[in-house]
Amino acid sequence: MNKNIRLCQYDDPDGIECTDETTRNSHFCYWHDKSVDKSGPEIKEALIEHTRSGGMTRGICLKGVDLSKIDLVNHYHKEGFDFSYADFYRANLSGAHLFNINLKNASLMKADLRYANLNCANVENANLLGMKWKGCKIENLVVGRRLSQEIKAHKFIKEGNKKDAKDYLEQAEEIYRDLRKHAEYEGIFTMSGDLIQRELTMRRMQMPKLSIKRFNSKMVDLFCGYGEAPIRIVGISMLLILVCAMLYTFTGLNYQGDIIYYDSAKPISENFSLFLSCLYYSVVTFTTLGYGDFTPVGISRAIAAIEAFTGSFTIALFVVVFVKKMTR
Repeated sequence: MNKNIRLCQYDDPDGIECTDETTRNSHFCYWHDKSVDKSGPEIKEALIEHTRSGGMTRGICLKGVDLSKIDLVNHYHKEGFDFSYADFYRANLSGAHLFNINLKNASLMKADLRYANLNCANVENANLLGMKWKGCKIENLVVGRRLSQEIKAHKFIKEGNKKDAKDYLEQAEEIYRDLRKHAEYEGIFTMSGDLIQRELTMRRMQMPKLSIKRFNSKMVDLFCGYGEAPIRIVGISMLLILVCAMLYTFTGLNYQGDIIYYDSAKPISENFSLFLSCLYYSVVTFTTLGYGDFTPVGISRAIAAIEAFTGSFTIALFVVVFVKKMTR
């Protein structure tokens, strides 16, 4: 190899090296050099040729570049082209074909993706703030567990930096809201349901820790995932029935004039039979059926009252959430 040839000094976070030659006045190749003007009309064809010839596309700088209607689909291959860490800030990607593309950790801030094809694309940890989504296809889009802004917000929360944490939480909320609205418009309701939970979680985290609003928001999340997780209501209902049954076992119930309760002196089989009776009574109380064969005594009355009230509320909540999910 010619010793005068200098290779690109791009520092990839995953340790992958760029083997392209550097430009005349920098330590980076044409694609990784942020100072190179890439606004010419030939940029699209050059990028397609560079990508399809196996050139490194991770971390390349394409700020403000016009890539409208470009085809970056890796045809006849299972995996798409890897544009991880690439910078598409304010890039024009309208009408672009980006099926199955890997944009993990990339910057798509304020990029124009109107009517682009992002089906099956990976945008984990990518900066999606201010993107234009209109008409963009996003079926099976991989968003990941957390946005980059969300990760930074949690970091600042741990450091006690409330101002910067709130700023990033607001950004994350905005991204989730924009993407959720677009998913609803595209009719991808499963995705929009997940996104609204994330959106409202970001909003909750901006509230003061000990505020009533934050507590109420957390309870709604735990009970039904902000109306998007009816299965949580079933789980909480079963847990409440079980807990109340255990309490009835120790506080006692009236059955045909006899007070029955847990007694360590009795055989295990008899105490287990008592628990099953208390479980039956707990189910009857939770569903507000009230057959009358068992009646509460002492403290059991207060427990039964609370369970009956909670049960009627929970059943009504389940019906509302379930119908909402099924009628989409």
